[in-house]
Amino acid sequence: MSTTTVPTTPEIHPQETTKKAPISLTPNAISKVKEIMGQQTPVPAGLRVGVVGGGCSGFSYSMSFENASGLMDKVFDMEGLKVYVDATSVMYLNGCIVDYVETLEG
Repeated sequence: MSTTTVPTTPEIHPQETTKKAPISLTPNAISKVKEIMGQQTPVPAGLRVGVVGGGCSGFSYSMSFENASGLMDKVFDMEGLKVYVDATSVMYLNGCIVDYVETLEG
């Protein structure tokens, strides 16, 4: 009896990348985002992180829930959380770390 092994390639969404993400989320941040996403109806597909023009002060960071990736998005998987980053924001987010800390102020 013989067996044949056929190599398979993982199925990857066209925009989904296995490259290192320009941004990191700590385990606390990932956990909190997943918790909040689970309370939404319908449950979002992931988290969008980007930069937006902030007038005279330069760029501002933005985060929102997302239901699908855009044509020019890079999609990163962080412990089961899909993180969407548009192509323009990638270079501005390089090295950013997002954390979640709960304090008395909220």
